[in-house]
Amino acid sequence: MDPGELLIVKSDCVGCHHKENKLIGPAYQEVAAKYPATDENIALLASKIIKGGKGVWGAVPMTPHTKITEDEAKTMVKYILSLKK
Repeated sequence: MDPGELLIVKSDCVGCHHKENKLIGPAYQEVAAKYPATDENIALLASKIIKGGKGVWGAVPMTPHTKITEDEAKTMVKYILSLKK
């Protein structure tokens, strides 16, 4: 299993996100389609995981995940962005 996928499975991400289907938040494949896998986007999305965010995908905010480190968040994002079709 990819290290980023493993971190996702161990976190609460699956409560709002799914690999292929929109749940409360966007599917990981939707995120991958929207954001090219650049260092800038990896840092941006990692920051959103840690700090939370709102408005990009609709009205429901993503809660902050302050216990996730920046390195862990970047590993998760790299996995998510690898799902681009």
